Amino acid sequence: MRCCRSTRQELLHWAAVIASASRVAALDSRRCTGSGRHRGPDAVSAVNLELVTLTEDRAVVTWYTGVPGTDDGLGRMLPAATEGEVVYGTHPARLDRSAVEDGLSAYHYVELTGLEPGQTYYYRARSRGRAATPTPLHLVSGNAVGTSSYGLGSAGPYSFTTPQPPPGRYLFSIALCNDLHLGETTAGRIAGIPLLRGIAQSPGLAPYPEVMSRALVEDAARRGADYLLAAGDISAEGGSVDLGRAKEILDGFGTYGEDYFVARGNHDRPRARDCFRDGFFKGDGPTYFSRDLHGLRIVGLDTYDKPGNGGGAGGLSEEQLSWFRAGLKQHKDQPTVVFGHHPLAVPHSPFPVTSGQRLDRRQARSILDGYASAPGVFLHHAGHTHRNKRTVVPQTPGVTLQEVSAVKEYPGGFCLLRVHSGGYALNYYKTRSGPAREWSERSRHQAAGIWPQFALGRSVHDRNSVTAHDLSGIHNRPAAPSPDGTGATLAAR
Repeated sequence: MRCCRSTRQELLHWAAVIASASRVAALDSRRCTGSGRHRGPDAVSAVNLELVTLTEDRAVVTWYTGVPGTDDGLGRMLPAATEGEVVYGTHPARLDRSAVEDGLSAYHYVELTGLEPGQTYYYRARSRGRAATPTPLHLVSGNAVGTSSYGLGSAGPYSFTTPQPPPGRYLFSIALCNDLHLGETTAGRIAGIPLLRGIAQSPGLAPYPEVMSRALVEDAARRGADYLLAAGDISAEGGSVDLGRAKEILDGFGTYGEDYFVARGNHDRPRARDCFRDGFFKGDGPTYFSRDLHGLRIVGLDTYDKPGNGGGAGGLSEEQLSWFRAGLKQHKDQPTVVFGHHPLAVPHSPFPVTSGQRLDRRQARSILDGYASAPGVFLHHAGHTHRNKRTVVPQTPGVTLQEVSAVKEYPGGFCLLRVHSGGYALNYYKTRSGPAREWSERSRHQAAGIWPQFALGRSVHDRNSVTAHDLSGIHNRPAAPSPDGTGATLAAR
């Protein structure tokens, strides 16, 4: 989210929301951890259960185990490393399958594989015999652990139904990410709101933006991403050192301009000089672009193409807006993905929505008008809000507006776009390295402990969806050359 707020009314609204939710969160914490007076030496409490990823054949479940009755200074139990297991099945009384985590951890990440499309499953996650309880969502009408309300209000089991795969043949995948914030040292700090003190990395550990960005690159490759789009706020303050470090990390995925692409965010704006341009757009040309990937048109927008201090609404220059609308007309039927930092709309936020959280309203309407006349556009990816949210507006029912949560903090990950000839899937993944999972759990306690209300996504569907769309104009990514030069196979990343 933005780093500053400008009006007294907004600050008072924020303070009231946080104070109210913090009281409820504190009550929940006492219920989960107990007083600690009667706990045994091996007692653990398993909390913050989340169904993060759901595809047609797999699901990812995460949770945290802590020592009851303890406090690490952030309102969180001290971590308790233990085993993690998910038992599941197709009937709530017969959880006859099991997935076990490798090794001991307090930051549990279990992946269920070999699931059947269109099948309803029931599951429990547990550690040391204790069933994990869901992440509570007080400020939103949501569900962190399933696609139905089954099991909520009790000890489970919880329920989810796997989707059908996208229609048509699989073509390739693109990792969508944003808000790396290289150079940042405190997460969740908002000027003028004392309750939002922010959270720093534990002493002695690597800077969290680097931990999370390196985990992003590693996991995006492991999940089969052929390309990566980073939608802005690559750095915290637009400095050359931080942008250079970001490029060094992203270069671990592939070649800039061929395998990965970036767009500017408000944190990447020019100061004394435009280091973002210097690092990613050499010369005096525009900081917006389009590319053709095997028939898929990728458009990268600079949504802070204007003077300013980083606050206020995002904006395109008139030259850029004219270029963009002309391109939509010229390529109106070509399958197209657009990405840029500021979202076009910010619906269903539990927090006050200000102009600074989105693109300029007039320009957003102009872009949506252009999409209504360009049936090839099917996805607009944005960051900035640091949350997972899928939106479809009546004006453009064929376009998914997908906000993706920040790389640099809870829940900490990326969205994988899987392109098929007859449609596409969007699936959110948390990054899996040990340091990334540790920081993600620590940073969930920003905003006085209510950050999950906003960042996770109100429903599994906000971070995992399948959409039918004619993408037959896109081709398979060409195979990488094999050692004998035949190009017969595409090497796995």
